[in-house]
Amino acid sequence: MAPSAFDYHEYSDETYLDDNNSPLCPKNGGLKGNEQCDKAQNATLSKALVGAAMKNRIVAIDSDTCDAGDEDAFFVADLGEIYRQHMRWKTHLNRVKPHYAVKCNPDQQVLRLLEALGTGFDCASKAEMDQVLSMGVDPSRIIYAQPCKTKSHLRYASKTGVKQMTFDNSDELHKIKGLFPDAELYLRILTDDSGSLCRLSQKFGASLDTTRELLELAHRLDLNVVGVAFHIGSGASDPQAFIKAVQDARFVFDQAGELGFTMHTLDVGGGFCSETFETMAGYLSEALDAYIPPHIRIIGEPGRYYVSSAFSLACHVIARRTVTDPTLGTTSYMLYLNDGVYGNFSSIMFDHQNPIPRVLSIGNRYLYGQLNNRDGYESPNMVEYSIWGPTCDGIDCISQSCSFDDVIETGDWLYFEDMGAYTKCSATKFNGFSDTHDVVYVSSEPGASAIIGMI
Repeated sequence: MAPSAFDYHEYSDETYLDDNNSPLCPKNGGLKGNEQCDKAQNATLSKALVGAAMKNRIVAIDSDTCDAGDEDAFFVADLGEIYRQHMRWKTHLNRVKPHYAVKCNPDQQVLRLLEALGTGFDCASKAEMDQVLSMGVDPSRIIYAQPCKTKSHLRYASKTGVKQMTFDNSDELHKIKGLFPDAELYLRILTDDSGSLCRLSQKFGASLDTTRELLELAHRLDLNVVGVAFHIGSGASDPQAFIKAVQDARFVFDQAGELGFTMHTLDVGGGFCSETFETMAGYLSEALDAYIPPHIRIIGEPGRYYVSSAFSLACHVIARRTVTDPTLGTTSYMLYLNDGVYGNFSSIMFDHQNPIPRVLSIGNRYLYGQLNNRDGYESPNMVEYSIWGPTCDGIDCISQSCSFDDVIETGDWLYFEDMGAYTKCSATKFNGFSDTHDVVYVSSEPGASAIIGMI
């Protein structure tokens, strides 16, 4: 069944222009015309489609008369961006088979697209495994990448044939022996993740002075250790961490070989960011070629890399408060949105993100894509704002300070880009607000459109 999607053809009479006001794609070209666009043009087309989808949604909403929930925040997701990220991965890191980290964004259409593109999946719970398996994914494409597993979840993995899984301590080995002795085990080792946004080494990973002891225990228990895993932290920025981790992995491979294990897989974890991908992929590829023999299978666990830039979020201004400073003679405003840190902006708290607010519409003026905020645009008429979520908690702040070249009022809309990673997956119902929000799907790539059934 095709996902709910924005109708491209409603806007097919528009000619999208590049920065030089040259035609981006042939007028009336639709998807066939889009196929003639190069990578840069498709990125521009992506913004055009996302912007048109947002406009199409909000023009039908009258906050003075609509039913409760009609004006809720909503996402627009460009599945074409995920398709491009996959092609980019294959170009620069072809030796590593991606296993998408479901926890990052378990959106069903994202999973459908990645399944069709042939990726594997990194699951950390029974629910994540169940979601992927229910799509018809073969269990061999799933790694249960949770070093400390719930017993009932481990029994579920055994029942459904999800054999690949990680461990990093002796208690886990005894647990696996009792519940799933045929599992294919990856010893997760400790890494230096000091250069990452979200550090994991304090919680997971066996130090090198304990790996031989763990391997010897696994051998005595007649368990099947087939590989090594590591993770240099979510949102990693230090390529040297990859080099050191691969070197350490080779050390453990050699230890395992001495004990008679047949090792065939290295899991290089996640940590990939779109902004630094080529650099990090280059260092990782060189390390793999230098230390890991060609017959060893390499997998990875990218999450934010695939989805961060694919999702944009539109939010409604539900209230405004005027703040005057008679001493300085200034006026600023506090804006209250219908989404906040207990909702899709949970990435501020949990993922150290700094979402940038942009103006979507003011009254009947539609301003998507215009330089009306802190994109480096300067104006003598800039107005200062702070932006807050809808709950009664004082920490529910999206931005302490930002400026716009407009006076924003209740009923206007803002939008935020790069909202695909660790956002809706960790939203809550705190204060009675919804933890689920609609997603409008568009596709700036004909390949993604064909796969997902949007043509």
